[in-house]
Amino acid sequence: MVSHRGAFVQAGILLTCALASLNVRADEPKPTPENTIHVQLAAPVPPQKFAKPPKFYIGDVIDRSGNPQPMLVLKDRGGVFLDRQPTQIAREAIEQSLKAADLLAADAASANLVLQVYVFHFGLAQGSGLDFFGKVEFSVMVKNPKTEESQQIQAEGALEDAVRNLVRGTQLREAVTALLKDNASAPAASPSSELAFVELNEVSRSFKSGVQER
Repeated sequence: MVSHRGAFVQAGILLTCALASLNVRADEPKPTPENTIHVQLAAPVPPQKFAKPPKFYIGDVIDRSGNPQPMLVLKDRGGVFLDRQPTQIAREAIEQSLKAADLLAADAASANLVLQVYVFHFGLAQGSGLDFFGKVEFSVMVKNPKTEESQQIQAEGALEDAVRNLVRGTQLREAVTALLKDNASAPAASPSSELAFVELNEVSRSFKSGVQER
């Protein structure tokens, strides 16, 4: 009798745990047309001017957030979802600005510098009332694939500001000058593993300029 009673108690605990797990999953927000947003730059960010404009190629854009649901940017109030992956949004934002200034290479072989982007965080944080603020962190590694030289630079800002800091920052100008000092107009060879590092952090800025609700 004791063993049977113990088995019943154990089964009851397992059933309770299973029901609790089901309730948690039932409460998980699901994407709908009403809670899905479209994030993009309102307009290309004009890059700085270079004496000998280089061509940039954007290689891999990799999600390093460890988030199993990268498109879920807010769980409260039924959830807020992106309509596409944060890695795609980051790529589009940088490409849009480089292309508008004719600084985007068609491929790696025709590029002077290769960019590799790592997205560490892409989300929303709730402010007062109904205000939400963008909170994004991503890194860009830049390399001259012909000489294999690299240089580390850093910048901070929101999605729009991060792109602005990347394409207009003085550190990028210094990196371009240093990396292309001997071959400013030479086409690049195939990329290799050593890359320069650009860190961009977006903290506490509203998505109002770059977010459109569907």
